[in-house]
Amino acid sequence: MTIPKIKHTDSNNFFLLCGPCAIEGEDMALRIAEKVVSITNKLKIPYVFKGSFKKANRSRIDSFTGIGDEKALRILRKVSETFDIPTVTDIHEVSDAAKAAEYVDILQIPAFLVRQTDLVVAAAKTGKVVNLKKGQFMSPEAMKHAVKKVKDSGNELALITDRGTMFGYQDMVVDFRGIPTMRQFAPTVLDVTHSLQQPNQSVGVTGGRPEMIETIARAGVVNNVDGLFIETHYDPANAKSDGANMLHLENLESLLTNLVAIRQLINSF
Repeated sequence: MTIPKIKHTDSNNFFLLCGPCAIEGEDMALRIAEKVVSITNKLKIPYVFKGSFKKANRSRIDSFTGIGDEKALRILRKVSETFDIPTVTDIHEVSDAAKAAEYVDILQIPAFLVRQTDLVVAAAKTGKVVNLKKGQFMSPEAMKHAVKKVKDSGNELALITDRGTMFGYQDMVVDFRGIPTMRQFAPTVLDVTHSLQQPNQSVGVTGGRPEMIETIARAGVVNNVDGLFIETHYDPANAKSDGANMLHLENLESLLTNLVAIRQLINSF
């Protein structure tokens, strides 16, 4: 699969989708992107900047949803142009597909919406890479149908991202048996940070277990995921979305250094 502007594709590393949960402003996006670009260039990791231009699936009506669609999309374009890297953002409505496709390289279908045929087809028909997040309620085997929707729409550029499976009402687990299954259908990414969410909290704000990030990420690399998805922020406690399960930006380099070493060992087998 070819992703525009992506670098270090000959390094035999996993690729990385990484950035803040939501675009909160231009300065924060550029600051995070600059740091991650520096780390991934050093470690020769193919890198895609991630940022949501809007958040439509919030727990409460007073939760942060964005700074304005066009404003956030223009920031994503500026990140891409400034650092010569590809970008990914999620879409929630059919009308979002063509709009976001003008600004980013990968369109992401949120897990709750991955069964929405019209949305998946609209994303596919833009010709962009489509990242299909596995529903928390879906089996790995069921993702072949989501991939088929993309391909039947004339687009061979599909990714699958596992973001955990519901375990009761307020916890998530990662079933690593699903990784080889989904890799039969499309390149597969492990969403490390969302897999550690603790949803449905009584206060209406999702919790998380960020102290488990390296544990989950290591297991993904050992089990041959093609890519990793990590949300990061220089001030997770004050991030406007998903701060409870994000990785602090200061901890990213040590984590990725360890993961690259594991990948190199796995490649030697």
